[in-house]
Amino acid sequence: MRQVIIIGSGPAGYTAAIYAARANLEPLVIASSVEVGGELMNTTEVENFPGFPEAIMGPDLMAKMQEQAERFGAEVLYQDVVSLDLDGDVKTVTLGNGETHQAYSVIYATGSAYRKLGVPGEERLSGRGVSWCATCDGFFFRERTIAVVGGGDSAMEEATFLTKFASKVYIIHRKDTLRASKIMQERAFANEKIEFIWNSEVADILGDEAVNGVVLRSTTGGTTRELPLDGLFVAIGNDPRTHLVHDKLELTAEGTIWVDGRTSRTSVPGVFAAGDVIDPTYRQAVTAAASGTVAALDVEHYLAARGEAALPESDVAQIDGLPDAATVGA
Repeated sequence: MRQVIIIGSGPAGYTAAIYAARANLEPLVIASSVEVGGELMNTTEVENFPGFPEAIMGPDLMAKMQEQAERFGAEVLYQDVVSLDLDGDVKTVTLGNGETHQAYSVIYATGSAYRKLGVPGEERLSGRGVSWCATCDGFFFRERTIAVVGGGDSAMEEATFLTKFASKVYIIHRKDTLRASKIMQERAFANEKIEFIWNSEVADILGDEAVNGVVLRSTTGGTTRELPLDGLFVAIGNDPRTHLVHDKLELTAEGTIWVDGRTSRTSVPGVFAAGDVIDPTYRQAVTAAASGTVAALDVEHYLAARGEAALPESDVAQIDGLPDAATVGA
């Protein structure tokens, strides 16, 4: 019987594993067979994660997180979860190979997936000019010509943010009106660096080693043309990976897992959630890691209250109120 099983191997999952392992909870991390490391595995240089002033490659960062978790005793399985039984005091996790694992608690940290265009060149040039995160990658496009695909608030926000770096930002939208709120539209329309391309969709992304343009298709006439670009940002939404917990955990209006305030506690006792799967707004590696910390501490507290694990007095102090003098700076 495990103390805790962590489902997911992104920044939230591995950070939770580090904290849980250091608390001697011997966590089992179900890392997936094909998506180990989460979305950062598709990122090249990560410059905004604290501690790496010279930047670090996304896959390298996740490998270091996994190594750190395993150093403290976490066990990682490269399998996919196919079903969950979260009722009762003991939770059961069933894997694709037929194995079942049981634990007194579960941390659900499966992240979210950016919606993709599904066009040629998108996968091949991911991280080489194709991006789904302006705050992550905008810095690399100083004085370049780029485009944002989308018509909602996220697309307007990303395009406006990208004008801090790029010399020109196109917004490509398949209709002639936007879904974005009025204030977000006004900001985009007022920005002299932004130009709208209406009634158009991306049919192909061009480039060998890096993006050098896109093929645009008219949504009204079907004609095509090429648009030279240095980068393409896709902002058509994302979907939290909650398919395993539909009808098991309470969800929010945004489709993320509901948690109690700033905690990681879900609607089911003993089940905790962390990272992008609970965050419809920020979706950054560092906020996911912080969320994983919260989940691990909440699990410690939960298990200690049930008598399943001993919680150090210093950790109780930090969870229940202000840290005592011995914990400050730890």
